[in-house]
Amino acid sequence: MGIIDSIILGIIEGFTEFLPISSTGHLIVASEFLKIDQTAVTKAYEVIIQFAAILAVILNYQDKFSIKKIELWKKLTLAFIPIGTVGFLFSHQIKAMFDIKIVAIMFIVGGIVFLIAEKFYKEEKTLIDDVEKVSYRQALYIGLAQVFALIPGTSRAGSSIIGAMFVGLNRKASAEFSFLLAFPVMCATTGYDILKHYKEFSDTNLIVLGVGFVVSFFIAYLTIKLFLKFLEKFTFVAFGIYRIIFGSLLLYWFV
Repeated sequence: MGIIDSIILGIIEGFTEFLPISSTGHLIVASEFLKIDQTAVTKAYEVIIQFAAILAVILNYQDKFSIKKIELWKKLTLAFIPIGTVGFLFSHQIKAMFDIKIVAIMFIVGGIVFLIAEKFYKEEKTLIDDVEKVSYRQALYIGLAQVFALIPGTSRAGSSIIGAMFVGLNRKASAEFSFLLAFPVMCATTGYDILKHYKEFSDTNLIVLGVGFVVSFFIAYLTIKLFLKFLEKFTFVAFGIYRIIFGSLLLYWFV
């Protein structure tokens, strides 16, 4: 992996991690196009750019990372438990699903789900507009919806946002809950990968790692801010259409 590869993958991770379009799916496709083999070293690189995305969440929501917000983090922890449990118990089966065809199909399925959700979703004043007002029951339901993200191409952000919308959050609050929920999810997966692949870091070009980290962090930070601005005026319909088109193109090119 060279510097250009690192920049491209860093941009893709930073831009797609918090949007409902599957960062994992895009990284798999990008690696195919760039002819990057999935080795332990490239896995170490992916750990680094995911860690950069975690820091972007912290910087954007500094006020939420304090002891005063313990109730919110109890709810986020509860929402994390389903995906953490299923991901741990069925890790081998999940890895077996990392295939372009599955990614493409789930892109299309996810796109259809978003279009259906938007057709029936009503933006009302009674909807929750603050993540701290989410109940424990709602947090659990959002966490259960997030489990679908274990299927490559589904999107962690997408599944948690849809779950949040269905239990009564408005679009902005749904996105923000998804951003914050990314923190325990990504900490768990990144921490596990670091323990598993720490030896590979010594074999990786530090400049390549550093470039990927900076690019991913900067793009993720901007994406979070711009995404929330986007939701002030628009719905998720555009993402649904994009997913269907992108998934169809993948089926055409690779299947």
